[in-house]
Amino acid sequence: MYETVTRGIAVRVSPQFLPDESSADDSRYFWAYTVEIENRSEETVQLRTRSWRITDGLGRVETVRGPGVVGETPVIKPGESYSYTSGCPLSTSSGIMVGHYGMVTSDGAEFNIDIPAFSLDCPEQERTLN
Repeated sequence: MYETVTRGIAVRVSPQFLPDESSADDSRYFWAYTVEIENRSEETVQLRTRSWRITDGLGRVETVRGPGVVGETPVIKPGESYSYTSGCPLSTSSGIMVGHYGMVTSDGAEFNIDIPAFSLDCPEQERTLN
């Protein structure tokens, strides 16, 4: 698990390689990742945007930006958490993801919180997928 805390908001990420969705012969590797956002601050916040930087094993970079996460813009009160699961395909058997979420407080103050860098690694036994 990977974790970072910004302004009292913890972001934890747990990636998981999905061998049934992957094929080495087709250069297709797929990971699911679960993100938990825990509001340890005194303020109610809303997640408004996401920005990801995805780097594959050959150093190719893709940037993904958009509103919310998985179609939602959750409001997270102090002491509460929000979790979601999404996925990432790559054409290489490893990579790295990192990014930030754009947040806003209930009084309209905007700020970013960091998403920790996390690795996407194909387990050695899975590298010979058929």
